[in-house]
Amino acid sequence: MATTTDTRALARSDELMGLFTREGYRRIEPPVLQPVDVFLELSGEDLRRRLFLTQDAAGNELCLRPDYTIPVSRAYLASPDAGSPASLCYHGPVFRQRAGEIGEIPQAGIENFGRSDREAADAEVLALAMEAAAHFGLAAPVVRLGDMGLLAAVLDALKLAPATRRRVLRAITQGKPVDAPTNTANGNDDHAGLLAAIAGQDAKAARAFVEDVLAIAGISKVGGRTAGEIAERFLARAEAKAGELSAEAHATLQRFLAVEGDPDSAAAALRALARETGLAIDAAIDTFEARTGFMAARGIDVTRLSFSASFARNLDYYTGFIFELHDPARPEEKPIVGGGRYDNLLSQLGAAQPIPAVGCSIWIERINGAAS
Repeated sequence: MATTTDTRALARSDELMGLFTREGYRRIEPPVLQPVDVFLELSGEDLRRRLFLTQDAAGNELCLRPDYTIPVSRAYLASPDAGSPASLCYHGPVFRQRAGEIGEIPQAGIENFGRSDREAADAEVLALAMEAAAHFGLAAPVVRLGDMGLLAAVLDALKLAPATRRRVLRAITQGKPVDAPTNTANGNDDHAGLLAAIAGQDAKAARAFVEDVLAIAGISKVGGRTAGEIAERFLARAEAKAGELSAEAHATLQRFLAVEGDPDSAAAALRALARETGLAIDAAIDTFEARTGFMAARGIDVTRLSFSASFARNLDYYTGFIFELHDPARPEEKPIVGGGRYDNLLSQLGAAQPIPAVGCSIWIERINGAAS
């Protein structure tokens, strides 16, 4: 039998859908069963252990949806609206393996597709997320902001090697420190000349070059290793060296990651950083400031928002604005709402052309617990 608390929570969730539909969002309910490969390709095999898995009659592997964003995106792409602006909302269960907890989790949210006015769409999603929190009794949540687009602009301006860029992004999205440059970057390497010679070559050419050098020197084996094996070791070292972060780039990156504060003060700090270091990130800062303007126009008190350049949500598909809302009584616990911009996701799901997208998910259990 449903308790009074359960009935009240259900009524609040239904009212939340009413709030979204009044704002022009259409409710959608994508299938609970989804192809598992879509989630694994986007999030990696580590996700598998948290999925509820099954098969269809043909033996194709399926899962109970672990979130709504990907299923809603797939449904949008399969609809006549694909490629056109569409505002969708949802409420229902998602399913994740959780030790000691029920695996069926109520979730609500909104997804906004196809709008070219990205900054205005970002502000709309944040404003509705804050309205949703207020609807559940949290009028003053802790609001944390980040910007993966701004981070990408900084990494572009630093002209990092692809290996370096991947390593830096991985560290930041996992909340880990970016490693300082190693001593080998100072040039104190007996094989620096050879490593420099093969840097940037493809694997086959680099291997042939090292084997030729060893043959000219009359070396066929060293310590039991063949010339081919030695070449492989040098190639691995060259690739690692190419992935190193220079001391100057590391210092600039650390200054960027230290920027935090309300959006206006953060923008001023970013302008100063660009001016003092020569980083070509003015366009990204313009976007940042335009978004802040749209937030203020939506009635958001931007002085209450907390931006951090090092803040990142650990989902690979975010490309721009990101945010989380937290219970002010327990700000270090998991977010009650989280979302952001994911302009590349629909292309990864098969869209012929890039489609702008931004949205957020509301964790009903958490927000009810915070409000109680």
